[in-house]
Amino acid sequence: MTAKARKTEVFLNPGDWFVGSAGYRVRTVLGSCIAMVLWHPAERTGAMSHCLLARRGTGANGEADGRYCDEALALMLDGLGKAGVPIAGCQAKLFGGGKMFPGQVVTGMSEIGRNNGEVARALLREQRIPIVAESLFGFGHRMIVFDIDSGDVWQRQVDQGVEESWA
Repeated sequence: MTAKARKTEVFLNPGDWFVGSAGYRVRTVLGSCIAMVLWHPAERTGAMSHCLLARRGTGANGEADGRYCDEALALMLDGLGKAGVPIAGCQAKLFGGGKMFPGQVVTGMSEIGRNNGEVARALLREQRIPIVAESLFGFGHRMIVFDIDSGDVWQRQVDQGVEESWA
C-alpha cells in the first residue's frame, strides 16, 4: 500500500468488534469500556473490540455478544481464524477501563472499568496472546485509533477537568 493510499475508516460503537486487513483504520471512544486490539505483524491483519462489561451474567444463551470482553475476544479470534490468520502470531494491546466520575465513593459500580481491564488481561493470558502495550485505568475517556497496516494504536486521553493532550 502506498503512503498516499486512502484507508477505510471504521468506527466501533459499544458492543462492536471488527476484523480487517491493512487497508483499514479503526476508531472508538472509551470510558470504563475496554478496547482489545489484536494484530498479526506478518499478516498485517488485526481486530479490535469495544466491550462494555467483562462477562455476561449467568443464564447467557444465544449468539456471542461483543458487549462482553470474553465473548468479544472469542468473536475476534474466530474472525481472524476464518481470515486464515494464525492466532499464535498475534500480539495484543489494551485500552480503557477509566473511572468516569472522579471523587465518587468506591462501590462495585465504580470499579467496572478496573474489572473490565483485569478480566481482559486474564483472557489474553489464557489464550497465550502477549500484551505488548496497554493504557488502562486512570480518569476520563480515551479516543483510540488503530491502523491495521502498521499495528500502531494512538490514544488521546481526556481527564475530566484536565487539559486534553495526545499520548
